[in-house]
Amino acid sequence: MKEGGVERTMFVPYNSPLLGIADESVAQRLADEVKRSTEAGRVATASSLLQLQVLASRAAPQVILFDCDLLEGAALAESLAQLTALAPVIVLAPLDRQAEIAPFVAAGEVEFVARAGDFVTTAASLIERRVRRAEKLNSTPETLWADLPGEIRAIFRHEINNPLTGILGNAEMLLAHGERFSAVDTQRLQTVVRLAVRLRETIRRLGNAWENHPPTVKSA
Repeated sequence: MKEGGVERTMFVPYNSPLLGIADESVAQRLADEVKRSTEAGRVATASSLLQLQVLASRAAPQVILFDCDLLEGAALAESLAQLTALAPVIVLAPLDRQAEIAPFVAAGEVEFVARAGDFVTTAASLIERRVRRAEKLNSTPETLWADLPGEIRAIFRHEINNPLTGILGNAEMLLAHGERFSAVDTQRLQTVVRLAVRLRETIRRLGNAWENHPPTVKSA
């Protein structure tokens, strides 16, 4: 089903951008801009938080644009936690909410676009960057590893995974004594754990890809 040329559907193409925007005219402009910049055949949009969550859970969007106007009283932290577990998130919000969103940006969970000036172009540029990054990660293993050093397996195992295990373990130990912390501090610790688990899974997948498709060493 389309409303004003924008796809309002309970189906989202697999591995494509997903836009959750309350304002119909903004949704149309941004969808058109994203299609032009990324050459995406389809860009699905959602006009409510529930619809956005359902669409995001049914596919693997390359990136989610989340308009804070969709919250309508829902908790921002909880909504972002659900969405960032599914895909990278770009938050569109009034400038006066930047401080509220800043901790999520600092944690590397989201990117922020202020609803001011030519925000549609800014948001489209960030979406395009995320789409290009996702396309590169989904490319053939040979392409993925082409520019990586030969000792990458050791780097994964020792230089990244071992310190990451320490970070995750210490954060989980602190959470075990959560009664000593405020709700905000507990939430930040949970963010550390969630990001560490996600990074550990990414490292595991990259390590497996390295073992299954090691690059061919080119002679000089």
